[in-house]
Amino acid sequence: MESDFYEAARFHIDREKKYQSSMPSRHYHNGYEIFYLISGDICYFIDDKAYQVVGGVLLMINMNEIHKLVNSSGGTFERITLEFKKEFIDAIFPDNDSFDVLSTFTLGQPMIRLSGYEQSFIENQFSKMIHEFTKKPTGYEYYLKTLLFELLLFLRRKMESMPDVAQAETNLVNKKVFEIVDYLNRHYDRQHTIHAISSQFYISPSYFCKTFRENTGFTFTEYLNNVRIKEARALLTGGSDKVAHIAERVGFESLTHFGRIFKEITGLSPLKYRRYYKAQ
Repeated sequence: MESDFYEAARFHIDREKKYQSSMPSRHYHNGYEIFYLISGDICYFIDDKAYQVVGGVLLMINMNEIHKLVNSSGGTFERITLEFKKEFIDAIFPDNDSFDVLSTFTLGQPMIRLSGYEQSFIENQFSKMIHEFTKKPTGYEYYLKTLLFELLLFLRRKMESMPDVAQAETNLVNKKVFEIVDYLNRHYDRQHTIHAISSQFYISPSYFCKTFRENTGFTFTEYLNNVRIKEARALLTGGSDKVAHIAERVGFESLTHFGRIFKEITGLSPLKYRRYYKAQ
């Protein structure tokens, strides 16, 4: 099967909501790529493997690896794509031959599932990069290199701590699970139970719990809470609604429960999160 070659940018980062990829064909480039899915669910092909990707999952795509994004559900997804060439980061530690931060791209499986707290860190790191890259304040390129190195080091350590489990290619079970994921992404504000979802999608509760975790890396409750808190974070920083109203909008019946889950995932209370990120 033919693949298209694209010249990589020395450094580029962007964040977009979309329903189809701007790179519809199989392609590769002479640069490194980090793909992070903020929300939605897609299928991503890297070389001869297919990966089902949900919000909070990050992909490391090595230089010259053939890849392609497929959005079979047709739903809207939001992603961040970071692309850079080796020369951009080479000059940071020119005399250090004992550690190659770019080896992160060859450590093993390219897919990294991140906890809620890790997602907050990663998204904050990306936000700083996007600000520097688009606004270009004094010394922006030096700061971009520093942020990139910090990100790569974080991912290197994360990958070293991950169990070495082989990734399965897409199958019928995956498709059923990702139908459910797509449903939750669109209806996170409703009340859901494992039994109700299992009944709706014609799958046994025990089998659903097992396959959902195997395919997403999250339990049903963890995934639903992550989707809700991600939306709550956007509402907290993008408007002035009261916290109680935001908790209700994203599907929490109790303000206390919302506050506890929000702090577990982000490390901050909703009010402290709003103050901190609006100050940023």
